[in-house]
Amino acid sequence: MTESRFNSKQSTKRRQTGLEVNEDDEEAASLLQTTSTDINGTCDTLVANDGGDKVSVATNDSSTASGISSMGLKVLILLAVQNSSKNLLMRYVMKEKPNFLTSAAVIGSECTKLTLSILYILLVERKSFDSIVQYFKDDWRNTLLVSVPASAYNLQMTLEYIALANLDAAMFSVLVQTKLLFTATFAALVIGKKLKYIQVISLVLLTVGVMLCNMRFGDDAKNSNLKGILATLGIAVSSGFASVYTEKVIKTQRQKSPLVSGQYGLAYTQVQLASMSLVTIGIYACLMDFSTIMQYGLFHNFNGGAFLTVFNSAIGGLIVAGVLKYADSVLKGYATAISVIMTGLLSMMLFGTHLHVVYFMGIANVVIAVLLYNGKNLEEFVCS
Repeated sequence: MTESRFNSKQSTKRRQTGLEVNEDDEEAASLLQTTSTDINGTCDTLVANDGGDKVSVATNDSSTASGISSMGLKVLILLAVQNSSKNLLMRYVMKEKPNFLTSAAVIGSECTKLTLSILYILLVERKSFDSIVQYFKDDWRNTLLVSVPASAYNLQMTLEYIALANLDAAMFSVLVQTKLLFTATFAALVIGKKLKYIQVISLVLLTVGVMLCNMRFGDDAKNSNLKGILATLGIAVSSGFASVYTEKVIKTQRQKSPLVSGQYGLAYTQVQLASMSLVTIGIYACLMDFSTIMQYGLFHNFNGGAFLTVFNSAIGGLIVAGVLKYADSVLKGYATAISVIMTGLLSMMLFGTHLHVVYFMGIANVVIAVLLYNGKNLEEFVCS
């Protein structure tokens, strides 16, 4: 009877925090399963690992036949649309290489994310602003540690503007998936992570797919997009590094203070991430763009499209948190696969991007690779 009451209290406590830890799926919550497959990957891993190894949320939403809640399905669809629209919108804005500060765009995005997260805590969770201050006091060690992946995230956002100024959206959406390959490499070298058999297959498929998508024929072969390719690979490398850093350093630190992780919700983590991102990008802007900002202003040469990209990027980070709350990182892989396909097709329709048959062969490889890499129990299914 005593043990039953204890288990009941523990279950109630988890429900009150909005988080439920599944200890049986500890391996599935490892870095190689929680790594994001979009530009917000750095923050995804932080949110996914906050409060336990495998995080899912008990909600009252009705579930579909696949086991995902109706809210989770809506959030996944929203994420796929947001990923695709972000790439297309940013390509539209950056195609003519406008002369505005990319640091200003990142600052605007993080300010928006920070504001929305604080409003969520105050208006939806009905918590006071003092609770946010207390969170920083309770979790000050992680706040300092978060500055490293926050800096990597700022670098990714900056490189994204450079990449899409020199690379079409369809190619970018495929090439950026190489972050899986770099994450796996860093994980193996730094923390000794071992890939599952099916994940090795997926990385081979991913490499082949990216190579096929980058093949050029006829007049396309004369157009150099090396700058865009290098910028995108820079995104992938920094994402892989930040994810492994999060797994090795921050997750370990948070496991030492589980009460802090369990007491506060994901919105507090978003506030923490956005705050440190603003600090690091603010330092960069002061060092690199100070004279320009003083002479012309922070948002000089910004137009409506530029402000839309800022808002879209901010919303994307919050949607990712919603995916991890109402679904999981596995289903998020499906949203990524859908967004890759959508970006390719819409790029043809909206921008007249000429895509060869070989590109679609490559995109098929990439989509399958993403699904296999993030899938649950697929190794047994494929090998049986």
